[in-house]
Amino acid sequence: MESAKNTMALWGEIFQLAMQALRANKMRSVLTMLGVVIGTASIVLVVTIALSGKRYILAQIEGIGANLVYARLVETGQGSVVYADRITPADRAAVQEGLPQLVTETAGSNWLSMTMDIAGRDHVVNLVGVTDGFQQIRNLEVVAGRYFDQDDLASGSKVCLLTEKLARRITPFGDPVGRDVQVGELHYTVIGVFRERVATLGESEITSESVLIPFSLLKSYTGSDYFHVLYARADSPEDVPAVTRDVQEILASRHRPGAQYRVENLSGILETARNVAWGLTVVLVLVALIALVISGIGIMNIMLVTVTERTREIGIRKAIGATRDAIRYQFLMEAMVISGTGALAGIVIAIAIPLLLNFLIAFIPDVGDVTVQVSWVSVLLAFVVSCSTGLLFGYLPANRAAGLEPARSLHYE
Repeated sequence: MESAKNTMALWGEIFQLAMQALRANKMRSVLTMLGVVIGTASIVLVVTIALSGKRYILAQIEGIGANLVYARLVETGQGSVVYADRITPADRAAVQEGLPQLVTETAGSNWLSMTMDIAGRDHVVNLVGVTDGFQQIRNLEVVAGRYFDQDDLASGSKVCLLTEKLARRITPFGDPVGRDVQVGELHYTVIGVFRERVATLGESEITSESVLIPFSLLKSYTGSDYFHVLYARADSPEDVPAVTRDVQEILASRHRPGAQYRVENLSGILETARNVAWGLTVVLVLVALIALVISGIGIMNIMLVTVTERTREIGIRKAIGATRDAIRYQFLMEAMVISGTGALAGIVIAIAIPLLLNFLIAFIPDVGDVTVQVSWVSVLLAFVVSCSTGLLFGYLPANRAAGLEPARSLHYE
């Protein structure tokens, strides 16, 4: 018990001496600490940004559908494509019937650019004809009104849905549902306003200003009974390669040998995104660690200067009975206080920045559901690494101070 009390008293004295020495050179201590603050904040922020970016990209891909397969006709532009090569509703039925165990949903779409009368002025929009199943496959969320019902899709009713941006353009301060709009030569009744739950990567028939109508209505308007894109949703991500291969074979078997179809999925992009995000995280963490190593070298340099300046003080302490370990622990304590305090300050800064960003993002509606979440693993890692850096680079000056001879130290000027 007495031994424990003596040990606690010793460490308390060492801590007080270390704090006195640091307070005696406040500016030097703060500047030395600054490198640790930057390095620690960099580690937390780098990992936070990398993980947030990774989560965002993966959420985008998974939101579109990691189990989504889509097919297009390859148009070479050299006159080799004929009308019979185009993907038709019969091809969609063949995919659905031919892969009942693997495919849970199919859909098709066709689109063309049209002019829309808005306040007496022509405005270019994307007119998209869609089949049943399109809402589920493309993760469309109806924010006002309703989506197409089976009667709308089967009969080709002159109804439409608008994207949020287009709806705001038509009625900046009102509800567009129930209004009559003119697209091209036809008039449609707006039954709903929609948005994609996640923005689509790459090319898409849905732009920020699109008008959705039943595919049967677009067919009667244009006279074209084909899809630009045929969608098939696999039962699970594991079935995606098989569905991709089978859809390719079905389309090839139903059309002439010269026709070319590009059947793709997002699984490869998903895996590539994961690998890129991981590699980027590793690289950025290494850069942050380099910053910490540089700050550690700064601690070592300052501590070596401090040892030289305090040589006479060390000699006096040794002359009155201070042991080598006590001297060593005092200088190690100073290095640990610098690195530990710097680490805590850096962590506070690194946590405050994402909180501020999340607050600002909440006022930007176009950004969507983007959040920057702090990785608490990175916080713990940054603190441990920062303190370890101070301990590691502080050991050489501390050992040097402990090894000074009292007689020489007392005569040092």
